[in-house]
Amino acid sequence: MASETILIVDDDIDMRTILELYMKEQGYRVLSAADGLEALTVVEKGLPDLILLDVMMPNLDGFEFCQELRKITDIPIIFLSSKQDDMDKILGLGVGGDDYIEKTTSSSVIMAKVKAHIRRYRNLTDKSKQQNATEKKPRLIEYPGLVINLDSAVVKLNDETLRLPAKEFQILCLLAQNPERIFNVEKLFELIWDENSLGDYRTVMVHISNLRKKLETDTNQANYIETVRGIGYKFNRTKTESSYSSDY
Repeated sequence: MASETILIVDDDIDMRTILELYMKEQGYRVLSAADGLEALTVVEKGLPDLILLDVMMPNLDGFEFCQELRKITDIPIIFLSSKQDDMDKILGLGVGGDDYIEKTTSSSVIMAKVKAHIRRYRNLTDKSKQQNATEKKPRLIEYPGLVINLDSAVVKLNDETLRLPAKEFQILCLLAQNPERIFNVEKLFELIWDENSLGDYRTVMVHISNLRKKLETDTNQANYIETVRGIGYKFNRTKTESSYSSDY
């Protein structure tokens, strides 16, 4: 049985109740809040392992709450919304959300995504702790103008630190560690989200788009991340040769 804690943030009490029942049936401990301000009070007492977050709420909406939380932690955040609007999804992923699900999505799919995000985050955290305990020198991926510290999750572009949400950082590491290897959308979703895409390709595309905007400040230069039309994405080796290489 699961032992992780899920925080449900939604001003709809019926929706909170339904989600709480689903989570408890799977063995999760459940906390709840009716808006972003109440949720901030909850997380001050201790961070949950994952947050299910409504978008439209009074006092402090989901986007604002996510921005505040991303200042202190990279725990998984899944947006839940009744709106079938791509712009909301783009905004949610852009402010640091890991996934975006419509409230009409079946409970089995929601549970599958919750489990996948928690498992992926736990594995990354455990791996980071093990590496920090055994390695003295930081592991770096270095390209001209770009340095990625795999241990501290710090990315520097032209000596300026970039703040990347967890999924954007993971995508960048995966591509940069495998330059010139083309990853299609389905493979990226499988490796980064640890699940099948279920046809939701937009999540990957939005994260790639946000990442490229942060990396590509000079449009006259070759892009770090290149789109291979009709196939997928790759890290452009022609920028230069990396000083680090590894299979993901």
